[in-house]
Amino acid sequence: MTDKLIKLFADVLEVEPSRLNEESCPDTVPEWDSLGAMNLVTAIESEFEVRLSTRDIMNMSSIALAREFLKAKGAEL
Repeated sequence: MTDKLIKLFADVLEVEPSRLNEESCPDTVPEWDSLGAMNLVTAIESEFEVRLSTRDIMNMSSIALAREFLKAKGAEL
Protein backbone atom coordinates (compact mmCIF):
# COMPACT_ATOMS: atom_id res chain seq x y z
CA MET A 1 0.00 0.00 0.00
CA THR A 2 1.23 3.47 -0.88
CA ASP A 3 1.58 5.88 1.98
CA LYS A 4 -0.56 8.99 2.19
CA LEU A 5 2.19 11.50 1.34
CA ILE A 6 3.53 9.53 -1.63
CA LYS A 7 -0.03 9.13 -2.92
CA LEU A 8 -0.66 12.87 -2.63
CA PHE A 9 2.54 13.69 -4.52
CA ALA A 10 1.71 11.10 -7.19
CA ASP A 11 -1.84 12.39 -7.60
CA VAL A 12 -0.81 16.04 -7.84
CA LEU A 13 2.14 15.42 -10.15
CA GLU A 14 0.17 12.85 -12.17
CA VAL A 15 2.83 10.14 -11.90
CA GLU A 16 2.76 6.54 -10.73
CA PRO A 17 3.42 6.24 -6.99
CA SER A 18 6.07 3.63 -7.79
CA ARG A 19 8.16 6.41 -9.39
CA LEU A 20 8.38 8.24 -6.07
CA ASN A 21 10.38 7.66 -2.90
CA GLU A 22 11.73 9.68 0.01
CA GLU A 23 14.56 11.09 -2.13
CA SER A 24 12.24 12.27 -4.92
CA CYS A 25 12.72 15.96 -5.65
CA PRO A 26 12.34 18.41 -8.54
CA ASP A 27 15.67 17.20 -9.97
CA THR A 28 14.47 13.58 -10.17
CA VAL A 29 10.81 14.10 -11.07
CA PRO A 30 10.39 16.28 -14.20
CA GLU A 31 6.70 16.81 -13.42
CA TRP A 32 7.70 18.58 -10.18
CA ASP A 33 8.16 21.90 -11.94
CA SER A 34 7.08 25.33 -10.68
CA LEU A 35 3.41 24.70 -11.45
CA GLY A 36 3.61 21.26 -9.86
CA ALA A 37 5.20 22.80 -6.77
CA MET A 38 2.37 25.34 -6.44
CA ASN A 39 -0.20 22.57 -6.79
CA LEU A 40 1.64 20.50 -4.18
CA VAL A 41 1.54 23.38 -1.70
CA THR A 42 -2.21 23.73 -2.12
CA ALA A 43 -2.79 19.99 -1.83
CA ILE A 44 -0.54 19.60 1.21
CA GLU A 45 -2.21 22.50 3.03
CA SER A 46 -5.65 21.08 2.27
CA GLU A 47 -4.93 17.41 2.97
CA PHE A 48 -2.94 17.89 6.17
CA GLU A 49 -4.67 21.07 7.41
CA VAL A 50 -1.45 23.07 7.79
CA ARG A 51 -0.37 26.51 6.65
CA LEU A 52 2.93 26.76 4.83
CA SER A 53 5.10 29.84 4.94
CA THR A 54 7.39 30.76 2.07
CA ARG A 55 10.32 29.45 4.11
CA ASP A 56 8.51 26.13 4.70
CA ILE A 57 7.82 25.78 0.99
CA MET A 58 11.41 26.53 0.02
CA ASN A 59 12.72 23.98 2.53
CA MET A 60 10.47 21.14 1.33
CA SER A 61 12.70 20.20 -1.57
CA SER A 62 12.13 16.44 -1.33
CA ILE A 63 9.43 14.10 -0.13
CA ALA A 64 11.55 13.24 2.92
CA LEU A 65 11.83 16.92 3.88
CA ALA A 66 8.10 17.42 3.35
CA ARG A 67 7.46 14.42 5.63
CA GLU A 68 9.75 15.82 8.35
CA PHE A 69 8.06 19.21 8.19
CA LEU A 70 4.57 17.71 8.36
CA LYS A 71 5.50 15.47 11.30
CA ALA A 72 6.87 18.54 13.13
CA LYS A 73 3.53 20.27 12.52
CA GLY A 74 1.71 17.29 14.00
CA ALA A 75 0.11 16.18 10.74
CA GLU A 76 -1.20 12.63 10.58
CA LEU A 77 0.73 10.82 7.89
